[in-house]
Order: sequence, then C-alpha cells, then structure tokens
Amino acid sequence: MLTHARSILEHRELIYALAWKNVSLRYKQAYLGIAWAVIKPLMLMAIFSVLRAFVSIDSGDVPYAVLAFAAILPWTLFQESATEAVNSIVGNAHLIRKIYFPREVFPLTAAVTKLIEFGINFLVLLLMMAWFGLFPKAQALWVPAIVVYAVLAAWVIGFAGAALNVYYRDVSAALPVLMSLLMYVSPIIYPMHLVKQKLVVERAAGDWSQALYLLYTSNPVAGIVDSFQRVMLKGLTPDFMVVAPGLIVTLVVLPLSYAVFKRAEARFADVI
Repeated sequence: MLTHARSILEHRELIYALAWKNVSLRYKQAYLGIAWAVIKPLMLMAIFSVLRAFVSIDSGDVPYAVLAFAAILPWTLFQESATEAVNSIVGNAHLIRKIYFPREVFPLTAAVTKLIEFGINFLVLLLMMAWFGLFPKAQALWVPAIVVYAVLAAWVIGFAGAALNVYYRDVSAALPVLMSLLMYVSPIIYPMHLVKQKLVVERAAGDWSQALYLLYTSNPVAGIVDSFQRVMLKGLTPDFMVVAPGLIVTLVVLPLSYAVFKRAEARFADVI
C-alpha cells in the first residue's frame, strides 16, 4: 500500500496536468465557459425550489434556496467525481495503450478536476449566505474534512466501477440511473432532520424504524450533505451519529474497491 502511495505522489504533477486539461477542454468550446460549473447547481436549486412550492419541506431558520444549494455542492462533488472516475479508464484508452504509469492516476484526476469546480461554487455559496445575512462560524473549519470524506466516498464507486467498466460497458450506462436513485435517498431535496423526525422520533416505520434509519445513514452521502449544511449554515459541528455509519462503510469498502482496481489493472491495455 505504501508503495502505491509513493508511486502516486511521484506522479502528482501528471495528475495536476491532466486535471487542468480536463477543465480547459470541457469548457473551451462552450460560449459561457466555466460559468457552466455554476449554472448546473443553480439550475438544480431552482428546480428544487419549484418542487418545494408544491410539497411542504421545512427548512427551519435557513432559506430553502441556500439550504438546497449547500446540499447540491457536496452531492455534485461526490456524484461527478464518482461518475468521471468510472469512465476515466475507458475515456483515456489512447494513453493507456501508449505508455505505462499507475492507472489510478485517472480516477484520482477526476476528483481533482471536480475540486476546482467545487471551489468556484463554494464562493457562490458564500455570496448567497451573505445576501441572506448568514455568515460562517468557526465550525466551517470542518469543511476540508467533509470534502475529503466526499472524495473518498466517490473513490469507493470510482475505483471498482472504473475496473468493471473496462470489461462491462453496462456499468457506465447504468451509473446515471443509480446516481439518480441515490440522490432521492439522500438528504438533498429535503433536510436530514425530517428523516430523523420520521424514523427516530415518530417511528413511522414501526419496529423497522431504527433499522431503516441505520440503513439510511449508512449511505455516506447522508452524512456528507448533512455535515456540510450544519457547519456552513447552522454553526453546528457534524452530527457524528449520522456520519459514523457511512464513514465506516467507506473506510471498509474503499480498500476493497482499490484492490479490485489493482487486480484488473494489468489487463486494461489488452481489453480496452
């Protein structure tokens, strides 16, 4: 494991170069350029706000638009990092056939690319918060840890998915559907406190309520989104009872996902 880590560090300049190439090529021919990185989450926020006009969603003391945008930011980082990581090996077949370097460079590059876009949208969130009179408190110092968690969770899907996608292209076809389902079972359109209210307080599912709540929080996105909203908008520390199940799943499954990737790596150039 240390050998792999050392090899990745030796290729860090390649990761930065590929990440910059991805950003520049993605928006080079677009009339609005990198503004699309901001337009996409703003459009999602607008759609969720319209939906809220028909379905009552309690956002507490925080304006719903800001709450939704704060949920979309870490979700987009996770979702797009995972999606691009899964497609990264197939998408860079020309490089894989020509020269050897650690193939995990490509899934790692996907996350670095999305971190750049996350940074831009983070500034937009700060402007939105200032407009509504909300200002970050000391608890916002948790943000880097939450971002790292989101990236690690994305790699759980990214490493194994990238390897499987080389052999079975159905993976990339099914991934958008799976990500859409994951979004609806994560506290993005609705806040986490509503889930807790229904399952923990009201026990809406009867004897199954506690088990369903544990299953819900085993989804890493639940802890990531809820923690980001708490530290940025409410001045609270992350709720570790929400974070812990998903974090445990991530730390257990990530090494297995990486092992699947490394096991399949030797035949990438032959199969792709």
